[in-house]
Amino acid sequence: MNEIFFKIEENSANARIDKYISENAENMTRSAVQKLIAEGCVTVNGKIPDKNLKIKTGDEITVNMPEPEICEALPENIPLDIVYEDDDLLVVNKPRGMVVHPATGNYTGTLVNALMYHCGDRLSSINGIIRPGIVHRIDKDTSGLLIVAKNDFAHNILAEQIKEHSFTRKYQAVVIGNVKDDTGTVNAPIGRHQTDRKKMAVTLKNSRNAVTHYKVIARYNGYTHVELTLETGRTHQIRVHMAYIGHPVAGDPVYSGKKYLTKLNGQCLHAYYISFTHPRTNEILAFSAPLPEYFTDFLKSIQ
Repeated sequence: MNEIFFKIEENSANARIDKYISENAENMTRSAVQKLIAEGCVTVNGKIPDKNLKIKTGDEITVNMPEPEICEALPENIPLDIVYEDDDLLVVNKPRGMVVHPATGNYTGTLVNALMYHCGDRLSSINGIIRPGIVHRIDKDTSGLLIVAKNDFAHNILAEQIKEHSFTRKYQAVVIGNVKDDTGTVNAPIGRHQTDRKKMAVTLKNSRNAVTHYKVIARYNGYTHVELTLETGRTHQIRVHMAYIGHPVAGDPVYSGKKYLTKLNGQCLHAYYISFTHPRTNEILAFSAPLPEYFTDFLKSIQ
């Protein structure tokens, strides 16, 4: 059973508990939260609350997420671009268009399906049977590097590195417009969009701190090629932050608005570099993945 913990800050006080959890827990509807409350899977300060309880500053909420009873993912012989592999982990270069783990509408063809075929039962179980081995994720239409844990020992240590920000992740992107400064930092909290639950947004309500550092690589007519380093790892962080400063990622169908480029068939965003400490040997490992063809073709088209 996975456990999610929240400590209520002042700006979230007086919200209904079911609404707060649904807005802050990933992929969870309000009705699903109410069901968990009814089943005794949610506690506030150690006690089971009513579904319409209004939370207070300092409240400590624990959500116990039952594991799915049936694994929807089955092994599939899908080729993997494996950059590194040993007995504890592997680093995979995920292609754009591949979903990381099964979810509604995507039960086959995912990275997890491919990993189950390649690794068999040698994958960590911490994130449940739907997401074996998955320590962190990137979006379907983002390409690039992911670390996969083969056992719970490796998974726990890698997850702690992410939490402590000692896990380096760098991306390259093409964004719309001319980014004014050569370097900069976007420090703006991210939470669930207030009216569109499929989107994230910069908001002070029910949000978590989010920090993205950027550096200009090259400038083109109407576009900027940038390197982005994540200090935190919020859902859609780069896409939300760049749109927030007026430079959405080229081809992003969700956050580009009227600037959306349909010809790209997805955002021009690639996780090209990753560095971390090996959980067993304590060796610092670093890997990079070259820009994929869709990315280099777009750069050529705007030069």
